[in-house]
Amino acid sequence: MTSIPNSLHSPFPILSDDVRKTRIAACSVGCGDCVGTGNCTSKHDTQHVLHAIAGKSADLTGTVSEEAVGALTGNDGSILMPEEQVLPTLNRDGKRKWINPSIEQGPKWNYRRWVAYALIAFFVVLPHLRINGKPYVLIDIATRQFTFLGHTFYPTDTPLLACLTLATFFSVMLVTSLAGRVWCGWGCPQTVYMEFLFRPIDRLFQGTVGKGGKSKRELSGAMQFARVLVYLVCCMFLAHVFLSYFVGTDRLAHWIVTPPTEHPAAFLIMAGTTLAMMFHFLYFREQLCLIACPYGRFQSVMLDRKSLIVAYDPGRGEPRKKGKRQPQSREPLSLDLLIKPAVGDCVDCGRCTAVCPTGIDIRNGLQLECIHCAQCVDACNAVMGKVGLPTGLIRYTSQDGLEGKKASLFRARTMIYSAAVTILVGLFFFILSFKFAFDARILRQQGSPFTVRQDRMVQNNFRLRLVNRSQGEQQYNLSLADNEMQVNWSGGEPIVLKPGDTRLVPIDILFPTQKTSVQGSVKANLVVADSAGAKREIPIQLLGPR
Repeated sequence: MTSIPNSLHSPFPILSDDVRKTRIAACSVGCGDCVGTGNCTSKHDTQHVLHAIAGKSADLTGTVSEEAVGALTGNDGSILMPEEQVLPTLNRDGKRKWINPSIEQGPKWNYRRWVAYALIAFFVVLPHLRINGKPYVLIDIATRQFTFLGHTFYPTDTPLLACLTLATFFSVMLVTSLAGRVWCGWGCPQTVYMEFLFRPIDRLFQGTVGKGGKSKRELSGAMQFARVLVYLVCCMFLAHVFLSYFVGTDRLAHWIVTPPTEHPAAFLIMAGTTLAMMFHFLYFREQLCLIACPYGRFQSVMLDRKSLIVAYDPGRGEPRKKGKRQPQSREPLSLDLLIKPAVGDCVDCGRCTAVCPTGIDIRNGLQLECIHCAQCVDACNAVMGKVGLPTGLIRYTSQDGLEGKKASLFRARTMIYSAAVTILVGLFFFILSFKFAFDARILRQQGSPFTVRQDRMVQNNFRLRLVNRSQGEQQYNLSLADNEMQVNWSGGEPIVLKPGDTRLVPIDILFPTQKTSVQGSVKANLVVADSAGAKREIPIQLLGPR
């Protein structure tokens, strides 16, 4: 027991000069409430009280334990200790709590492992796959081209990109409303790489392979260095794979075998991505899911009571009691049995919390930190089997399912999302079906709208923007549907464009003056044809004298 000043029990403590000076010197919070007087009434005053308890002041009366001081509340100048855990990765004193989850190798964990390995292989192999000579996915920001399933989209394809983006968003909402955070637990790169690549590396060096949990021994300096080195190799490899989605595998292979001085920007991007991954997987880890990722915060608007979640059944599990359950007695009911509260199936072993990769207790109900990985399901089912109770105390269900209500896939939310996805996908392919093998857009030249030549022909000047969308080199010829009109361009030879090339071609259109003698303008159609037989007619408004 340690003494504490009676003045600390007052809302405005009156302290001696020695105590006040000691408290000001001992303050590690610096909240500024006492304005340098030492008479702090802030809830952050725990540091002051603990230093006084430690015997740094002689002006002390009364006795109190440190545990009692930690529980002081209200206007006594102490901080309120949280009744519940604020964050799974945060201790009560505000320090980082490192999570080392155990492993429960149950059926769902095995399914997740195979899904994770398949996704890792898919992520690595996808940039190397080709369709019609083009990669399946390439986000070429430098040339402003986006290739998806062999089709190249340009910034001018705003309707197509808008449909694709909106369809993706509504698909995420649909999957979430049906299956909850199945993406977070089964498909998110954070979960896949953290749980099935980097945590296994940790367990390899800590000697906890196959079981997980906190290691009983501290890693030596050499082992820690080796662990960081393995992390560096893995992060560098993943950074190169990530970069291949933006520059293509051919260019990336060339950069790998050439000095960084020839491509400093790309090298810096790769190095920055590697360092970001090192920081994340070595330090930040599961905090991305807890405090950084916005997807978890969206659950309140994307989930409903019929959405699939991982949940603990309190009606069956409460009240908790440790140990095995005795078989139900066949004796007649007595008053003692009626008065005695029933015991739930939960044996309060804590196994569900020990295996959770985000460190939460699923028994506290639906939480945004839960990523629906189902490790607690495997762990609880294993324990239920050992104590001779039915499995499913923690299971995939819904909030309505816990209350015994019937689940339904067809409800207003899912029907609206499904309709939106269907409409957007249909609109995407409808617009795509009208896309030509090339883009052609006519722009009027600046300056005089028309010129009357000496031969009484009116000249209009334009610029034709051509984009080759095909997979091969194409030659383009221009003509006009009206035989009395003539189109000229530089050289007069077919315009040659390589795949993906864009060119702005100046053109002149000539026509007789009588064409515009009535209204001062006339409509015409410019015909653009490529060597593959594709043809487009572009309407043009020609101006001339009346």
